[in-house]
Amino acid sequence: MTDRHHPASPHPFEVWAPLAKERVEVEVDGTRHPMSRVPGRDGWWQAVVPAVAGRSDYAFRLDGGEPHPDPRSRRQPYGPDGPSRLVDHSAFRWTAPDARATARPLPGSVLYELHIGTFTPEGTFDAAAAHLPELVELGIDLVELMPICPFPGRHGWGYDGVAPWAVHEPYGGPDGLKRFVDAAHRLGLGVVLDVVHNHFGPSGNHLPVFGPYLTDRHQTPWGSAVNLDAPGSDEVRGYLIGSALAWLRDYRIDGLRLDAVHALADDRAVHFLEDLSAAVDALATATKRPLFLIPESDLNDPRLITPRESGGYGLAAQWSDDYHHALHAALTGESSGYYADFAGRPSGPSPEVAELPRGPLESVARVLVRGWLHDGCWSTFRGRRHGRPPGELTPRHRLLGYLQTHDQIGNRALGERISALAPPGAVAAGAALLLTSPFTPMLFMGEEWGAGTPWQYFTDHTDPELAEAVRTGRRREFAEHGWAAEEIPDPQSPETVAASTLDRAERDREPHASLLAWHRTLIALRRTHPPLASPLPPEAVAYDEAGRWLVLHRGPYRTAVNLSEEPRTVPLGERVRTAEILAHYPADPPPSPSPSGQTLHLPPLSAAIIHTT
Repeated sequence: MTDRHHPASPHPFEVWAPLAKERVEVEVDGTRHPMSRVPGRDGWWQAVVPAVAGRSDYAFRLDGGEPHPDPRSRRQPYGPDGPSRLVDHSAFRWTAPDARATARPLPGSVLYELHIGTFTPEGTFDAAAAHLPELVELGIDLVELMPICPFPGRHGWGYDGVAPWAVHEPYGGPDGLKRFVDAAHRLGLGVVLDVVHNHFGPSGNHLPVFGPYLTDRHQTPWGSAVNLDAPGSDEVRGYLIGSALAWLRDYRIDGLRLDAVHALADDRAVHFLEDLSAAVDALATATKRPLFLIPESDLNDPRLITPRESGGYGLAAQWSDDYHHALHAALTGESSGYYADFAGRPSGPSPEVAELPRGPLESVARVLVRGWLHDGCWSTFRGRRHGRPPGELTPRHRLLGYLQTHDQIGNRALGERISALAPPGAVAAGAALLLTSPFTPMLFMGEEWGAGTPWQYFTDHTDPELAEAVRTGRRREFAEHGWAAEEIPDPQSPETVAASTLDRAERDREPHASLLAWHRTLIALRRTHPPLASPLPPEAVAYDEAGRWLVLHRGPYRTAVNLSEEPRTVPLGERVRTAEILAHYPADPPPSPSPSGQTLHLPPLSAAIIHTT
């Protein structure tokens, strides 16, 4: 790797390897070099040897064993099992203005979740960056990337990643991610990155060779838990926090989405999330950028977004699955599994079911007003009470609302989007209730035009046994719900990836073109009519379960939706004198207010945004 154009120079290498009994060596460009213990740092080894910044490959050998990649590897050019490569972050030439000038804060923003591998046929950062102007035109503020750490093979969701400091090479590696972030910042878009701290992938994970990164003290859906509270956990926590800060610092990422934090098993007095939050806030202060953390959690626990000085973890916002479940049940009529509580009062032996809504529109109304449904009430799906009241959780931008996410689509047997489960008018109504809600709204890629492509579960495991286990396990899972094995897409098939890739040609056809125009209009109205994007809870939510209509009151504005296949007349308010239609779907026939302005006649399967006086 060395030549006269790229001469080697002394380079420091270090690794935490407390499981090494006698010696550790660093192998740089094929040459082994002994490492020495670091005084005062238990388990740490170091060496300074010749290497070429940004070009040398290296690995560590413990007690003369096989080479292993660096746990803190910044690049894995040959995949998770190959040697690591040095990365010189200072060599990249950023072209966007200073990150402090381009930073996009979370309040008031609209997020857009995308998967690099299926956002374009090429499946790379550069190909995705070429389509960022479309998101600017749509009105997006923050692009949220699904995980991009290395995993075996080319295709996958990214949640089986390993090497949490590195970037998946087939997507474009470290420089590819930087080019994407740079392009986004030039266009005024912020970037959020989905990171996984609750487990490591089942293949390509070399961390247990080095130290106690996992512990049997807790068990998770993925097996032994990441070690956040057992012996050695100080180093593991520092490892994960260092990774998080590296994304924000070295790649100029604006915020992090934290995967499934309810699976972070931590019994220490100071929770890992509190430590992480404090570290990110310190970096934000030092860089003068509004950095933020958004956890995914199914706990309905306001402690996550309560300030640290008030006994919380101090995170900026959290996902709210309850709003998704309520909207989904209202639009589709589905009532199985966790949708039961949101579709209407379920049957059961417990008298607590009487606390639950009597229908899906009441569920939507409750979540809009309260923040989430399960605030300590009965959860039929869990067979117990769940959650706690969010209290005076204002502003409500601290809850993310969404009609679709990668999980809620991809975890279905066939990966159907909402556009395959409900007619366009109902989808448009759902978009209106999302984009004029008090929550921070998030779209999933292609949602803006009602994409007809599914988004299915896919993997590219190189271990044949693991590949077959995933394939048969998924088919077995859905067989329990009545699906035939041959109906379930093969996660390992390239056809499953191809089927899940966006088809932008759809945007020029109906009903996709009209839905795209509708989403653009709704997002634009958030900008021009601020009460529609207010983080305060709505003043009122009127609804009729039998009539299938709902009216959301946001100051002088009303979001009115008719989910019935019959026309409906809905109330706008007894004190209303005039009603101006700002936008409506479909284009024809238009809704019509009464002469008094106190009611509105809505066509079947329609939505309207109204300004009242």
